[in-house]
Amino acid sequence: MSAGFAWVEAFLEMMAVERAAARNTLTAYGKDLADAQAFLSAKGTDLAAAGAEQVEAYFAELGVRGLSPSTAARRRAAVRQFYRFVLNEGWRQDDPSRRVDAPKKGRPLPKVLSRAEMERLIAAAGARDGRAGLRLACLVELIYASGLRISEALALPLSAVARDPAYLIVKGKGGKERLAPLNEAARAAVKAYLPMRAAFFSKGAADSSWLFPSRSRKGEDGVAGRLTRRRVSQMLDQAAIDAGIDPAKVSPHVLRHAFATHLLEGGADLRVVQKLLGHSDIATTQIYTHVAGERLREVVEKAHPLARKG
Repeated sequence: MSAGFAWVEAFLEMMAVERAAARNTLTAYGKDLADAQAFLSAKGTDLAAAGAEQVEAYFAELGVRGLSPSTAARRRAAVRQFYRFVLNEGWRQDDPSRRVDAPKKGRPLPKVLSRAEMERLIAAAGARDGRAGLRLACLVELIYASGLRISEALALPLSAVARDPAYLIVKGKGGKERLAPLNEAARAAVKAYLPMRAAFFSKGAADSSWLFPSRSRKGEDGVAGRLTRRRVSQMLDQAAIDAGIDPAKVSPHVLRHAFATHLLEGGADLRVVQKLLGHSDIATTQIYTHVAGERLREVVEKAHPLARKG
């Protein structure tokens, strides 16, 4: 095994153990570093021996591949973090990625549904055919009430809603736990859905520990699998059409955006919203202030008498 591959393994192990990186993050970084290694190998070198010129060439090549800005930025970040780790370990005396300036990457504002649109979407979800409607309405209410990521919502065990709790204990990115509040509407939606939950067990499955099991999936242990995010997206698309909303505006993550934005519009403190969303850096949460601020500006322009007069 070359030094480059050994160093990548050590780097990924450090990310897993010391920084509690999620499995998806580790997989992405592994693929990113493998991509860099393949490029450098074609140039007659590798990650261990590459100089600044080779790393610059790799970064430049990312810009002409047609990759999305976020993918290219993540690959540059993976290489930079890798060399920072190597430098700290004393395996190299220089950082060949250091002198390369990363291109500026604009951050698009998240799509947000208005409160009226959220009400219509929830009503449309609940109006769908019987049990499926109750399940989708429950899922939408939980995400909107608590700001859950779709992965967090689908990973909820049945025990999370035992005894009608006012809060959920959610395991987010990096395995960090946080409390997520449940309002009365969400708790009512859970109560309405639970009696129908067994109808979604896969054929022949005896039971399931998931709050949202799936008929189409069964694990090796014979119990029902869980609902997939792809299926949730499909159901939301149909609910959006039923509600008269462009499906392109609706996704599981948009529900989380609506939770954050509507809280800020209602006067919630940014630090509180940060904790509720599970963001480790408040800079990630601050993007919602731009969304909420723009919406509030539009309200003032339409409603204030001096604005109308102007």
